[in-house]
Amino acid sequence: MSYYVVIDTNVLVSAMLKWESIPGCIMEMVFEGPIIPVVNECIVKEYREVLSRPKFHFTEDIINDVLDNIERQGIYVDTESIDIELPDSKDRVFYEVVMEERKAEAAYLVTGNIKHFPVKPFIVTPREMIDIILSSS
Repeated sequence: MSYYVVIDTNVLVSAMLKWESIPGCIMEMVFEGPIIPVVNECIVKEYREVLSRPKFHFTEDIINDVLDNIERQGIYVDTESIDIELPDSKDRVFYEVVMEERKAEAAYLVTGNIKHFPVKPFIVTPREMIDIILSSS
């Protein structure tokens, strides 16, 4: 079974900082299945901008490898603007993408900042996403 997942930037950064972690497990599931990442140009641009921050010390090659993998494994969606106020306006794109994908497939938004989004059963933490996947295997 495949799971369509919008991955918040904080999950990707956490995974890259500590691969042997719950977020790292999420990213392994992106690279090896069963997670299909759902993105758009704005999300990929944010991933690149955040991962390129000097404080993380990620090389350009590592960033390119990770993003190439996400783009190769993932699907792109075009979104419509949604009138919703979120604590961080930069999170809007992640919510818009998951809502657009949910029109076609069951999709999840995986975030470490669950409080930044509305309480919905498809907005989950990395641990909750792993539990969802394991419970259906």
